[in-house]
Amino acid sequence: MNQENSLNKFRGASRYVLDNELAKIVNVSIALEMPLLLKGEPGTGKTMLAYAIAESLKMPLIVLNVKSSMKLVDALYQYDTLTRLNDSRFGDSDRNVSHIEEYIKMGKIGQAFVADVRTVLLIDEIDKADTDFQDDMLDILDQMQFDIIEVDNTVRTKNRPVVIITSNAKKDLSDPFLGRCNFHHIAFPDPPMMRSIIDVHFSNLQEKMIDACIETFYHLRRFDGIEKKPATRELINWIRALKADPDFNISKLHQGEVPYLGVLYKKSSDMQIAAQNITRSF
Repeated sequence: MNQENSLNKFRGASRYVLDNELAKIVNVSIALEMPLLLKGEPGTGKTMLAYAIAESLKMPLIVLNVKSSMKLVDALYQYDTLTRLNDSRFGDSDRNVSHIEEYIKMGKIGQAFVADVRTVLLIDEIDKADTDFQDDMLDILDQMQFDIIEVDNTVRTKNRPVVIITSNAKKDLSDPFLGRCNFHHIAFPDPPMMRSIIDVHFSNLQEKMIDACIETFYHLRRFDGIEKKPATRELINWIRALKADPDFNISKLHQGEVPYLGVLYKKSSDMQIAAQNITRSF
């Protein structure tokens, strides 16, 4: 590991609770210049890790939100043929229509490649893309270059980005894809870890309040038939809602009265299941 890498170790960020194993795999991935693939259910902090790395290492963050219909070339660059055609027809643009490169705009991966400083590149929810997209993307990230065929030009990275890839495990990734990444599964936080996370977000919360909220939260996650379990983000927002309610009393939670279910559950069917089970399960 060179001196630059040893000085730029990731040690966590102001609002991200980090365990030792995750810190190690992040720093190994940075040192080896390999993409880090993160798996885990929603709410485990996969996406926020990239923000934390960018904050800690003082690097710009570039986010590619993968869509099921996305083509790899869209993540690399876009050629604005329509604007060029309009400029050619109406002649009211400052751009020279004979210079195609003036109508080339970098996509998110392209932006990371041409950036003047090293960036963190977050490729979020890669499992939404098809297998060809996944494998071809890793070819690009291995080579750290791609071609713009319209202008017969090769774009090479100026500063190799720190690549974080997330997956919600909704679809299996190919063996070649898995073989070219470092991997870490982020488990859903257990109650002690969740308490640490709450402490980061709320500095003066009473212990009784924390205990009651954590106990209720994990109880609500255990109901059979829930499609989208409340995640960490929902817990944080729920606590904010309770704090903002002047009529809220902790004793209500112990009696099976759980206000603001709409903050915790985002599907009407889940809310119905919860409402049917809450009072008889406490």
